[in-house]
Amino acid sequence: MSEAFEHHEKAHEAAHGGHSSNRRIGLMIAALAALLAISEAAGKSAQTEALNRNVEASNLWAFFQAKTIRMTTMRTAAEEVKLQIASDLSDERKAALQKQVDVWNQTAQRYDTEPETQEGRKELAARAKQAEAIRDHSLSAYHMFEYGSAAFQLAIVLASATVITGFLPLAWLSAGLGVVGTVITMIGWLAPTALHLGGH
Repeated sequence: MSEAFEHHEKAHEAAHGGHSSNRRIGLMIAALAALLAISEAAGKSAQTEALNRNVEASNLWAFFQAKTIRMTTMRTAAEEVKLQIASDLSDERKAALQKQVDVWNQTAQRYDTEPETQEGRKELAARAKQAEAIRDHSLSAYHMFEYGSAAFQLAIVLASATVITGFLPLAWLSAGLGVVGTVITMIGWLAPTALHLGGH
């Protein structure tokens, strides 16, 4: 009789121990799911920023090209008129043509650099390069968040398998992947270019 009672007590303890273990694993799954949601949201934000900055850089380079064409046109016109000034023309006509050449040269110079409006070629190139740098930074962050999310997803799968199978080493592996996912996600926020995993 006492042996049956002892066996019943051990079975009861094992059942409660298993229940307690499942509860802890359930909490771990909830924490991993929350971290996954944060990583996914951060990844989407970084991806949107990268796309926006890519469009901005493309627009700025197109503007740069347009300014280059205009500047070249102005300088070519000025050079052609300079040749006319050298020919036999009246002083009045030469002065008028020189005035036009000066206007074209000033306009060409303005197309090359215009610090007041930040719309000269030099300023546009600097702005485009800055947009590209932000784009590349955001793309690196996006890749880190994607890797972090993948680690969290695998961790959730393994933790769920632990609940079903009762094989506790899977829970430890799940926790390890959760730590890896957290580290990669933090790298995405703090130093996304530290690791070159993005392949770009």
